[in-house]
Amino acid sequence: MSTVGSTPSQTVGPYLGLGLPWPDGPDVVAEDAPGAVWIRGTVRDGAGAPVPDALIETWQADPQGRFDHPDDPRDERADGFRGFGRCPTTDEGTYGIRTVVPGALPGQAPHIDVSVFARGLLHRVVTRIYFADQAEANAADEVLTSVPPERRDTLIASRTEDGYRFDVRLQGEGETVFFDV
Repeated sequence: MSTVGSTPSQTVGPYLGLGLPWPDGPDVVAEDAPGAVWIRGTVRDGAGAPVPDALIETWQADPQGRFDHPDDPRDERADGFRGFGRCPTTDEGTYGIRTVVPGALPGQAPHIDVSVFARGLLHRVVTRIYFADQAEANAADEVLTSVPPERRDTLIASRTEDGYRFDVRLQGEGETVFFDV
């Protein structure tokens, strides 16, 4: 009698660039949108090397903290604000998303939800971007304050000339905090 082994797991592979195109790519908002900023960074692996074939997805509220979605419980929805961006990394592991800083959600500081897809991952990893210039709101955010203080900086984007910098470290020293969703 022979036994059948399990099928080996597959990691997220190079199909990302072919199978997940997004017509607007990294543009959550138009170039001339009021308050448009860039969120840029580098995705690095556990050894600190850039990951040239990762994919960053973002999902966020509008500047008033609303979503254009029927599940948004507030009376006034963000009419037409999609809040979604997708950007593959370059050969140097860099990405850039043009967006606006979201407003605060009830009980939460302004933040952007981020999914990272990359080689070697069986599933996406999920994190958040908080903003360094929102210190008071960040201090009251239950999700951020649930993270050990010595690791919170991995979730805070620093201000740059035209937006913010948010690097992602997939593992190792300085690993970005990822959430189990």
